[in-house]
Amino acid sequence: MANGEVTPSSITINESANLNNGKFTMKDVKSVIKLGIVNSNLFTVFAGYWLALYFTNTSFMENISLFFLTMIGSTLVLIGASVLNNWYDVDIDPIMSRTKERPTVTGKISLNNTLFIGVTSTILGLILLYLTTVTAAIIAFIGWFTYVVLYTIWSKRRYTLNTEIGCISGAVPPLIGWAAINPDLFHIVPIILFLIMFIWQTPHFLALAMKNCKEYKAAGIPMLPAVHGFEFTKRQIVVYIACLLPLPFFLGELGNTFLAVATTLNVAWLIIGFSGFFMENVLKWANFVFFYSLGYLIIIFLTMIIVVI
Repeated sequence: MANGEVTPSSITINESANLNNGKFTMKDVKSVIKLGIVNSNLFTVFAGYWLALYFTNTSFMENISLFFLTMIGSTLVLIGASVLNNWYDVDIDPIMSRTKERPTVTGKISLNNTLFIGVTSTILGLILLYLTTVTAAIIAFIGWFTYVVLYTIWSKRRYTLNTEIGCISGAVPPLIGWAAINPDLFHIVPIILFLIMFIWQTPHFLALAMKNCKEYKAAGIPMLPAVHGFEFTKRQIVVYIACLLPLPFFLGELGNTFLAVATTLNVAWLIIGFSGFFMENVLKWANFVFFYSLGYLIIIFLTMIIVVI
């Protein structure tokens, strides 16, 4: 198909590689479940859970079983979504250097097994989250459906808005943690957590798209820099970073320390964003933005957790 969508024939071609004796390593497992992405999302699940405990004056130790259900269930749903993404993208992964060694491409893990793992992990995860609250399970399913169906299958190969659609799934993990304790999402804290995660992802992933622009073009994926160029992408990155500036002030109950840290992070990132209009080495700037975004996420959510201990 014109958009490079996976067809039965494109999958069976790769199945011939599955005669690789089925041998795979722990590195292969980490790759197919996208361990780094799973861990970062779990961190925000925990942050949402921890803040819900604080704002509802609930004891952690009295809800320790609920905590494990939340974290294990979230882990399984996240793994399920990541594995199914690898399963579907098997036709384009060989084109890009950062994905061409995935075990679904090399055949170390067969596509049938990959599909089974993805579906089973998702179902088990949703069941465990259902045992916390129905709301937590519904939110997790929305995140899974957005990532697997609306992003991976529908929009990724068609529209430059695929990033924004994917950001919805990346913004729900803290809501899962919150809902496991407090199903009421009409509270300022989960709303702001969602907005921080949703907005943060766009400059993060657009910077990554700039770094891998040639590969995305080769794979036929219409990422923003591949379609509209670097200058337009840089402006979008700055706009999204600027949108983060007011959000910490809606979390004033977390105290002045959090406000100071979050505002400093936002202002510094905005300065870095503007510097992109003056740097000649655009890819070096994109790399800087990308790695700063990783540190940003860790520090701002870690600060949220620490200030309410």
